[in-house]
Order: sequence, then structure tokens, then C-alpha cells
Amino acid sequence: MLRITPQPTHAPGEAPSRVRPPSRRIAAVGALAASALALTALPAGAQSGGTVNLVAYSTPKPAFAVLATDFAKTKAGAGVTVSPSFGPSGTQATSVVNGLPADLVNFSLEPDMAKVVKAGLVSSSWDKGSTKGMVTDSIVSFVVRPGNPKHITTWADLVKSGVQVITPNVFSSGSAKWNIMAAYGAELAQGKTPAQAQAYLSQLLRNAVAQPDSASAALQTFLSGQGDVLLDYEDDALYAKSKGEPVDVITPPQTILIQNPIAVTKTAGPAAKAFLAYLLSPAGQTVWGQQGYRPVLPSVAAKFKFPQPKTLFTIDHLGGWTAVNTKFFDPQTGIVAKDEQSLGVSTASG
Repeated sequence: MLRITPQPTHAPGEAPSRVRPPSRRIAAVGALAASALALTALPAGAQSGGTVNLVAYSTPKPAFAVLATDFAKTKAGAGVTVSPSFGPSGTQATSVVNGLPADLVNFSLEPDMAKVVKAGLVSSSWDKGSTKGMVTDSIVSFVVRPGNPKHITTWADLVKSGVQVITPNVFSSGSAKWNIMAAYGAELAQGKTPAQAQAYLSQLLRNAVAQPDSASAALQTFLSGQGDVLLDYEDDALYAKSKGEPVDVITPPQTILIQNPIAVTKTAGPAAKAFLAYLLSPAGQTVWGQQGYRPVLPSVAAKFKFPQPKTLFTIDHLGGWTAVNTKFFDPQTGIVAKDEQSLGVSTASG
């Protein structure tokens, strides 16, 4: 069990000071998937208020450490222990379907939630609330070396000769799918045809020198010195920068709005439901904002100063996830699968 100790901090999103999460430990490739540390803030001698088995994608690990600590200070969270597992979004969803204990699931993208709904583990009405089942927003950003030595500011810069790109593998990582659709949608937003946008994706993947299995693993790869630019969640990049990592964060002129789903499972008890309510409350959303995520509550989001891209589009503008998954990410027939196979990249799904 990992006992969390609050420390002073300020947030990447420029919110008021609260508590500093523990120093980020960006695991090596594959290590996050095996993570099952317990996050708790129980005072000595406190009675347990229950355990919440949290299964989430890799990126929000540091944020959940803070959120679990703050939740434990509330009346509803007194004595509650949050026991999490973090890993690539698609892999995590498959693990839950295969029996990984889960009371609360937080994935990178909606199709991963659809896996557990189809398996009968989460209610089909999970997205009927005021936030449509989403707990955080973000965007796809460029992460570059300090001073941006390759002068990477637009999508066109990513496909220039000699530019080395890092992005996760779309067949395990939700982040990777967001990255690919951000790139495709950005081309359309600049007036390119679908055929031209698809050709751009092929060029982009040819410039990819590494495709780790998750966003966190991709960030670790970049921080180890590989690549000129990393495609990543804005929140992940802002958090890394706030912890003193040698990176600059670039907001491209055109990018996609990332929406991350969350839900309790059908077997979840009161503690999990209370934790979910906290995560969606103004207090919880403020913590998310301080951790670099764009809050889904407009009243809270208005308190933060996140950069605004010239053009921000959603997955619905590109046909929605059902159509996108079939067209781009089917392991046998998808556009991206064919490109990856030609490059010798694994298309085995998580």
C-alpha cells in the first residue's frame, strides 16, 4: 500500500495553490500496465470506509494520487482507499473484460468504455449525465526540446525530412488514436481532401521512430533523448514541464478536443460512487485543472488559462468513434493498420 503525504504545489493550469502530487515516476515501457499500488490518505487508526478498485489509462496516475488524497479528507471519502491499476487504455479495458477487478473505470477514449459495456460490466446509460460520461478534456499537443530547435509549430513540420516523431501504438494506446485523428482532422481543417489527409498520415507514421504502448511510455521514451517531437495529451506535457522536465509544449493551430470517459461498474459500492461524484464535483474538477486537464464543468474551466488553438474539432466532426475505428483502426483492413504493417509495426490489439 502506498500512503500519500500531501505537499505544497501550484498547478500547470494556473489554478490556486493546493497540494503537490508525489514526484512523477514515469515507468518504463510496459511497467504501468502492471501497476496496482494503493492510494490512500488514512490517518493513523482510521477505520476503513471501503476500497475502490480503480482501473485507468496510464496518464492520470499522478492526478489520481492527489484526487484520492483530497477525497479522503471529505466526509464521503473518510477512510476510503483507492486501489488503482494503470496501463494502456485499450489493454486496461480488455483486462477488465477478462476479469480484472474494477469498481471505477477511466479510459482514454469512448470505444474502450464500449468494450466493458458490451461485456455487461458497465451500464449502457453510463453517458447520460450532465457531462455525458466524461470526466476530463484535453487536446493533442506537440512536445519538443527546450527552445524548439527544429522549429516545430505546425503539422506540416512533422513530416519534414529528418524530423523524428514519437507517438504511441494505436493498437494499444488511446492516446495514439487521438494523435492520429488530430493529425487527420487538422489536414481537413486546412482544406485538404480526405485522400490528401490519409497520405499525410502515411508520411507522419514513416517519420515515427518509436511507437511505445502507452502515452506515459512514449513520454519516457522522449525524455530519454529519442525523437525531436512527441505527440501527447496536453495534460501529460504540462505536467512533465511543471515537474521540471526539459520540454516545451506547443499548441498546434488545429487540433482535436480529447474527451476522457469514466463510469462505475455494475458491482460498484457506495465508496466508488462517492469517489466518482467527487471527481465530477467543482472541487474535484479544480484538482483536475491544476493537474493540467481541461475541466468538463464550464464554471471550473473558466478559472483556468489553457491555450486556445485556432481550430478545435471533435471526433464527431470526423464521423464519430464507431466509423473512425472501422475506417482507420481495424487491425486487418484499417487505413492505419495497412500503413503500420508496411512499416513492420505490430497491429495486435490490446
